[in-house]
Formats: sequence, C-alpha cells, structure tokens
Amino acid sequence: MTMTAFEFRDGVLHAEDVPLTTIAEQFGTPTFVYSQGYFEQRYAALRAALDGIDHELCYAVKANSNLSVLHTFAQLGAGFDIVSGGELQRVLTVGGDPARVLFSGVGKTVAEIDLALKHQIGCFNVESAEELERLAARAALLHTIAPVSIRVNPNVDAATHPYISTGLKTNKFGVPAEQAPALYRFAAAHPALRVVGIDCHIGSQIADPAPLLEAMNNLLALVDNLAAEGIVIEHLDLGGGLGVTYDDEPDFAAGAYGAALRTALKDRHLKLLLEPGRFLVANGGVLLTRIEYLKPAADAASDGDAKNFAIVDAAMNDLIRPALYQAHHGIETVQPAAVDARRWDIVGPVCESGDFLAKDRLLALESASLLAVHSAGAYGMVQSSNYNTRGRAAEVMVNGATVRRIRHRETVRDQIALELDGLPASVFDVDLRQTGS
Repeated sequence: MTMTAFEFRDGVLHAEDVPLTTIAEQFGTPTFVYSQGYFEQRYAALRAALDGIDHELCYAVKANSNLSVLHTFAQLGAGFDIVSGGELQRVLTVGGDPARVLFSGVGKTVAEIDLALKHQIGCFNVESAEELERLAARAALLHTIAPVSIRVNPNVDAATHPYISTGLKTNKFGVPAEQAPALYRFAAAHPALRVVGIDCHIGSQIADPAPLLEAMNNLLALVDNLAAEGIVIEHLDLGGGLGVTYDDEPDFAAGAYGAALRTALKDRHLKLLLEPGRFLVANGGVLLTRIEYLKPAADAASDGDAKNFAIVDAAMNDLIRPALYQAHHGIETVQPAAVDARRWDIVGPVCESGDFLAKDRLLALESASLLAVHSAGAYGMVQSSNYNTRGRAAEVMVNGATVRRIRHRETVRDQIALELDGLPASVFDVDLRQTGS
C-alpha cells in the first residue's frame, strides 16, 4: 500500500516526519514540499502491479522536472520520457542513462534532434512524416542510426479534460493508424533509421484502464500487420496518463491494469514501456502558502452573491491548474484555527479575476493561517511563471526527518539579470544591478 505522505500528528500537518510549520519557518512561503518516500513507494507499487511482464517505467519528466526528483527516479532504476532538449539535459545532469530515454513531442527542432542523436538516446517517438524525414536526414549527416517508434493516434477517447486528451483524431499528437504502415516502411528501408517500437499516449488523468486497453489492442493489430511485412517491433509503449485522486475520484486501478496487460501480452515477444508522471508524484507534494489578508463579505446573508475571500501569498503563477483546467486541489489548514468555519474562495495577489486556487471551500481561517494545497507534486512548479514579476517558489524534499532545499526561491534580481544587457548605458545611472530581492 502506498504511504500517506502528509498526515496530522499532534494537531499539525506533517510531511513524513517533519511539521509543515517548521518548513514554513525555515524556507518561507510559497514553497512546494515533496515526499521522497512517497515517490519511492509509488514507483515500487507500479512495478509490483506489472510483475511478470518484461517492462520498463520511463518517468515523464514534464510532470515534475526538479533535478532532485529526477535523481530519485534515476536511483530507482527508471528510464525517462522527455519532450524537449532541455529535459534531456536535466536527465543527463543527474546521471540518467540516455539509452533509456524516450523522446516524445510534436515539434522536435534540429538542435534537439542532434543533441539526442549525439547522446544516443533509446528511442525517438516520431509524431509526423516530416519529423521522420528530418530525423533520417540528421542521423545520416551525423553518421549514426536513429532508433524510432511511430506514435500512433488510435482515435480512442480517454474521457478526460479536453486540454489533456491526446488520442483523438482532433488532437495534434501522433499519426492516424492508417498512415502508420507507410511510415514504418520508410523507416525500415532507410539506412539511418532502425525500427524499435510502436507507441501511443491517449491522454492524462485517466480513471479507467478500459480506454488504455482499447488503444493497446489497436496497436497490437498494427504490430501483427507489420510483422506480416517483415517489420519487427521490439517494444510496445502505451504512454502514461494514469489518473490520481484529487478530490473524490478513485485512484487508478494499477493492479487490474497490470493483470489485463499480462493476459494481453502473454506469448508476445514485446517489451512493455510505460511513461508514468502524475501517477508517481502528484500526491507526493503540497504547496505551502500563508494567508496575507482575510476579506469576508460585509453581509453574506443579505446578498447571495457575496463572497468571502482569503488572499494568500501563492497565486496562479505558482499553481495554474485551477485557473487553466478548473482543477480541484484539496486545501486544509496546517494547524486548526479557533474560529468557526465558513465558505471561502482562496485567491492570490495576481491582478486577474482568474487568480484562484480554490472556490467555495469550508474552512476555519484566521489571519496568517498556513495552508497546504494538496496534489501539487505534478504540474505545479513546472507550469509556474513570473507573471506580475513574481519570483517562482522554493522547493524542498523531505525524506523521513530530513529536509533539503532542492530549489532556491527565485528573486527579482534573478529575473532582472536576464534583461540588463538590453538597456542603454544611461539607465545605469540608477544602477539597476544593485536591485534587491
């Protein structure tokens, strides 16, 4: 059973064995807090669900690309799924094995392809005919052979949010199944390409294994058709997208998924690759934030539209999922407050009405209350920005009773430093280089 990373002890919410109050005092807010133990146990649980299948888990770097998070999964033996040259450089920085890297994404540049070829990554997940042609040309120019897999769009509805659905014909990802054989024939005949796999990814936050299994069956039919032409597929990559609990939805049934995969892949000489991201890290992280101001409605009883606002020091630039996807994140006070609960909208200081972390939550709040925004281990920090010239949050990793800062809080000086060279010399009469944080 996967551990609970965050639980109350003696009236205080802890991350593993560390009170979140202690972390807030030491590192300030807003701060992302991660549980290393949770990441490790979640990875082990998924491996156990796939027991008996020749498989490899390639952590989806886009979910949380902090170097210490990547190092944790590298130490566990994970491969990596990347979608940019920058993500490849992060994997290499922590000692990840490039031979176990999958390069996905629809817009790979020449520079990114060359970088991946020079490091001899495990596989390029190709998403268009033009990309395959570009890859072949670059590999030939560099006198190497590119291992390829065609990402097939199986036109399967993942029944998820439209922004994170990727397996329908209306999505930009992959190639239609009817076009895939021609691409495989091109790759099999080209001296600078080597066919190694077939892959798909139908979306994220998938609750039910059924659409994943439907997509797999579509791919297996294509594998058999290619085999009849003498094109042998070595691995089957079913992507990621395994859902997690944000509110009251059930956790993805990894055990049932594994059992179905064992049955479907029995007697097939195919290695299974999966690209879990959110599933491994989402509920292993919280965003710590502190209330700056309480702004209760003057008379909520007389106005049905009146709102109680709790203005916190985190904002949509720190965690954009609620504004972007209307996503639900659980929120609770780190310590109970000695006041009555009421309905609050938890909002940030960014100058947008869309700047909210939660709406209409029943909470007992006091001025300066410390809050934990749950399920922030995935797609939190990686989607953050400097909107309103706000510095991005700090990140810390907890392992038992040990806390490590794994990213410093970004300062205004950090942001300004990237822009100073474009200013005329006369501006420096004000000496912006001395700008504080």
